[in-house]
Amino acid sequence: MTELTNLEEKLAEVTGLAMAAEVAGGKVTKLTEEQDRDLVSTLQKMAKEAAETTQRCEQVAGTFEGKKTAILEEAREVKKKAAEMMSTYLDKDADALDGFEFLTMAEAAEVGHWSVLKTLNDSAGNSEVRQLVEWALPIQERHFQDVLQGSRKLAAEEDPNEKA
Repeated sequence: MTELTNLEEKLAEVTGLAMAAEVAGGKVTKLTEEQDRDLVSTLQKMAKEAAETTQRCEQVAGTFEGKKTAILEEAREVKKKAAEMMSTYLDKDADALDGFEFLTMAEAAEVGHWSVLKTLNDSAGNSEVRQLVEWALPIQERHFQDVLQGSRKLAAEEDPNEKA
């Protein structure tokens, strides 16, 4: 297998997380459908943006000569790990609030990974990665704020004294 640089590895990670975000958005949408249409709309927009992020990441991966396949293989591994985490966290008893709490963790992780990619690229100076980060990081920051607000909204609807 082709060895990846730290920059290429981080690109693979954000790609895999974007792939996983699309799946997670679908899962949490199903948990939320009967409870809050506005949150469902937010999740659907996030899933579309995750798909676009994946596509853009794949295009940038193609600019690394001879590395696209290795980057995308690593991305699929990251997606697989994220899916395992999601299935552990969102078991058969999960509700909309559980889903939004999971997404809050996942989106925070994405913001962190994109920030690290930006820092690595500040030294590497890859213009394609720079443009990708400039486009994606604000979207990831908004996604984090959206799911955090969704978590708070759903939590406010809960009876704090009700047995769990």
